[in-house]
Amino acid sequence: MGPQTELHHCALKFLVAAFAVLAGCSAPDHVKVEAEAPFSAVLVKGAGATLPAPLYKQWFATYQNEHLENIVSYDSVGSGEGIRRFIGRSVKKEERVDFGASDAAMRDDEVAQVPNGALLVPTIASAVVLAYNLPDFDGDLRLSRKAYAGIFLGEIRDWNDRQISSANPGRRLPKLTIATVVRQDGSGTTFAFTKHLDAISEKWRSQYSPAILMNWPGNAMRANGNEGVAGRIQQSVGSIGYVSYEFARKLGLKVALLENREGRFVKPDEQSCTAALASAQLPENLRFFVPDPPGQGTYPIVTSSWVLLYRKYEDATKANAVRELFRWCLREGQKSAAQLGYIQLPENVTERAVAAVDTILPR
Repeated sequence: MGPQTELHHCALKFLVAAFAVLAGCSAPDHVKVEAEAPFSAVLVKGAGATLPAPLYKQWFATYQNEHLENIVSYDSVGSGEGIRRFIGRSVKKEERVDFGASDAAMRDDEVAQVPNGALLVPTIASAVVLAYNLPDFDGDLRLSRKAYAGIFLGEIRDWNDRQISSANPGRRLPKLTIATVVRQDGSGTTFAFTKHLDAISEKWRSQYSPAILMNWPGNAMRANGNEGVAGRIQQSVGSIGYVSYEFARKLGLKVALLENREGRFVKPDEQSCTAALASAQLPENLRFFVPDPPGQGTYPIVTSSWVLLYRKYEDATKANAVRELFRWCLREGQKSAAQLGYIQLPENVTERAVAAVDTILPR
């Protein structure tokens, strides 16, 4: 190795290591890159869902350490904003991305707006949980389908309401007003939760529909991102909110056991959430949902998270970089998912996802 080549390699290694340190910081779950990558490194920029952000942060840092020729940046701005940046119309130069991310798969009309075509590739799955703050309540809170639908419809307003107490016999519930915590930004987590409510509650279905942005009934407290919702629940006695499981776990929040389709109260864990994915029907476009999965031990609210990739990229270098990054995420990255509270995709879904990634081409 000549002096110039060695200098190039060392400088690039230093840059990637520095970026990995930044990406691993505990402050935000995103790092914004303002400049183009120097030397011959390929910069791959993404933005979108907050639900998979902790896992993506770990994946991308690990990938960079093993592939010094790539730098990966991810801005966790929410699914709605991720879709907007991916579509790319009226987007500022600094907001342009090579991939988006969303827990609400893009609609057909959104896909039609992408000039180079779009691939929706599932990367991971997660449970949406109802985290709560009731410091004087002992044991696990059980919530029937009627109870948690009623809470978020604004009909059940007190913690000692009969719909809640009847599922928790022998446990004292406080005479305390319920404060719901919801997302105020466009959110795939909101979509997953409202799609579930749409499946289980006729009253909800008659008034609302699944959406990434909701005008929630009642006096709901609003926050940005899963991290914001989890933080608001932690600070607010009497609160309950929907949030991705890994964020609730990170803050040590209590999460409710939810009544599933078979009438069982189930906690979210690897086994109960993996069981939910077993019923998924996989269409050609990989846009699958399990809004109310069957099974005795199945947790009822599980969602996939997708990366949004272009079918064609500006050149072969960028196409190869994106293709190899997400092949690695789907193969090697899956192995570390459970450590952070995520659900590894079933093998049949992974194989179809890898096959989709392999179709990426340069323009």
